[in-house]
Amino acid sequence: MNALAITFRSALRQAVLQFKEAGSDSPDLDAAVLLCHVTGLDRAGVYANSNRRLSEEEEVLFRELTRRRRGGEPVAYITGRKEFMGLDFMVNRAVLIPRPETELLVETALKLMPAASTVVDVGTGSGAIAVSLAFYNPGALVYAIDCSPEALAAARRNAAENGVAGRVFFYEGSLLDPLSGVLQPGQADLVAANLPYIATGDLSALPGEVRLFEPLLALDGGGDGLEHYRRLIPQAEIYLKKGGALLFEIGFNQGRQALDLLHPSQWKASVVKDLAGLDRLVVAEYLGCGPG
Repeated sequence: MNALAITFRSALRQAVLQFKEAGSDSPDLDAAVLLCHVTGLDRAGVYANSNRRLSEEEEVLFRELTRRRRGGEPVAYITGRKEFMGLDFMVNRAVLIPRPETELLVETALKLMPAASTVVDVGTGSGAIAVSLAFYNPGALVYAIDCSPEALAAARRNAAENGVAGRVFFYEGSLLDPLSGVLQPGQADLVAANLPYIATGDLSALPGEVRLFEPLLALDGGGDGLEHYRRLIPQAEIYLKKGGALLFEIGFNQGRQALDLLHPSQWKASVVKDLAGLDRLVVAEYLGCGPG
């Protein structure tokens, strides 16, 4: 690239070729998002001004960002932003990047939540689930929990930026432990959880941009990937009201095992598949019964 000589069109073309060589699954989108970040334009603006030339400062920055992307760094960490449920979230290396498939959890929760709801989001990370639930259900009070203070800092910022800080309350700790003395038993309408569910032995097989850049704490689900959910379910039975819902995201091959964690005398549970037809979400109604 020559300073003051390269157009948007040329910059995109060169970046796409580099990203393809580096093995990106979405080279065109990656290039467009980075150029939007550099220029301050949306994608329509970038394409509408394809003959405009980058300034020297823009070109230097774009070259640096494309270098980072060629090295495998996720675009969301490079730009510091990620869209989820139509909302804009700040992300950094302390939080898992929100995935489109997790929108299934939010959409399902919104259908199940009463107009005025008490909701718990366990392992909130960037706050994508908690903030989205509060944003799209103005009557909801959301209690968001994470064991990482750095993640909670990001989530608080996202709640403020999306205008729901007054209805999302953040707590640091393990699973539902921080709710002791905060919520009464049987008070919650819904517990949502996107906890780590990758089996420890499978972590090394994850794509490099996940394994090398995203927080291990948000990925490692123990021996079979379901250890955190084994601990969560008995706690959810304390805080959910009769007829309340527990929703948790799982891996594509964990549906049967996940259902086995929920005793049929206490839960009415099913697995919801994602758009690819893969197991993605467990939806369980708490029957309010004692141990079977």
